[in-house]
Amino acid sequence: MKVAFAGLGVMGFPMAGHLARAGHEVTVYNRDPEKSARWVETYGGRSAPTIAEAAAGVEVFLLCVGADDDVRQVVGEALPALAPGAVVVDHTTASAEVAREMAAKAAEREIGFVDAPVSGGQAGAENGQLTIMCGGDAVAFARTKTVVAPYTKAIRLMGLAGSGQLTKMVNQICIAGVVQGLAEGLHFAKRAGLDPVAVYEAISKGAAQSWQMDNRWKTMSEGKFDFGFAVDWMRKDLGLVLEEAARTGAALDMTKLVDGFYGEVQGLGGGRWDTSSLVARLERPE
Repeated sequence: MKVAFAGLGVMGFPMAGHLARAGHEVTVYNRDPEKSARWVETYGGRSAPTIAEAAAGVEVFLLCVGADDDVRQVVGEALPALAPGAVVVDHTTASAEVAREMAAKAAEREIGFVDAPVSGGQAGAENGQLTIMCGGDAVAFARTKTVVAPYTKAIRLMGLAGSGQLTKMVNQICIAGVVQGLAEGLHFAKRAGLDPVAVYEAISKGAAQSWQMDNRWKTMSEGKFDFGFAVDWMRKDLGLVLEEAARTGAALDMTKLVDGFYGEVQGLGGGRWDTSSLVARLERPE
């Protein structure tokens, strides 16, 4: 299939690569043309100097950018270049509001739109093991499911436009609580004089087990955070969550607390640290 991918960050770069390796004819666009050139050197395909040129003639236009305004810009420039029947797939973690807005603009041109945020982090993108939560109509979703298969572990249509973003918000709420629990558990274990490795081995096969525990307990205990999903990104996501909660009246007491804790981590200079760095604020010298 002829596709385009805009946004070659830590997620988009390998995701677009999986599409090329699966045999799709891929055109990429990135604000930094050097990154586009590096992608072409790595995977083949071609790069385009503008979003409109990347979108011209493609059947599916995918993007993974920063935030709502980035989505508005990229989709706004892509839509006029796309033919009726094409589909836009937005992998950005953004607001449900912008997803609905973009879906409406796409529909005016008889173009499909699917909000399709992902979970699995950089490792999931590189290994083709992402979970994708989608919002949109069934026809556009069917096209999306076929194209994104090379980097998908699980994918589900959650409802109309915006539903994928709302589901991703649930995902981030749950992660925030789990990581805070791990941070406090590890902190408690150290203060109690327990061996963190022994504690992990004792509890990780029971009800406390989680992906975060299995993949972050060791690095948390060692104070290593220079990898993974950045605190700055998590705060952006939790900001979307709290804005949506204010609209719906959802009570998110724990999420508000953890968002504040991540603010403290940023104050420690940890904006680019992995989200597991919540433990760092507990381990500060008194």
